[in-house]
Amino acid sequence: MMKKLIGVIGAGQCSQDIADLAYDVGKHIAENGYSLICGGLGGVMEAASRGCNDHGGLTIGIIPQEESDQANPYVDIVIPTGMGIMRNLLIVRSAEVLIAVNGKFGTLSEIAFALQLNKPVIGLNTWDVSDNIIKADDAADAVQKAMECIVQ
Repeated sequence: MMKKLIGVIGAGQCSQDIADLAYDVGKHIAENGYSLICGGLGGVMEAASRGCNDHGGLTIGIIPQEESDQANPYVDIVIPTGMGIMRNLLIVRSAEVLIAVNGKFGTLSEIAFALQLNKPVIGLNTWDVSDNIIKADDAADAVQKAMECIVQ
């Protein structure tokens, strides 16, 4: 059976508190048998990938560069696009549901794409731009809500 992909979106640089939150999101994704897809770089993406990887989950990174060695070391499958920020739409399209952890303008663009495509977005300390963003209290709650959004 193919594992469903939960997308984790967030800034390429973040505080330690946000990195810890993202790590926990990745951990809960792996522990619940899902795979993680993200932008494959640093910050939230690296922390979530490390959390998923450390707990036996599969991680996929769709990176903006052309060279796969630009991905963080916790990405199992690297998809180098050479598309810059245009790769954000690929991340959104590939995920069943997205968990936004904090984030800056790149995260905002991914949230906008997701909402336009009717993909569920779970928010953890992130942009409050729509009533359609499902707010979560912590990492476990975010992953639980993401799983509830996935059609089995």
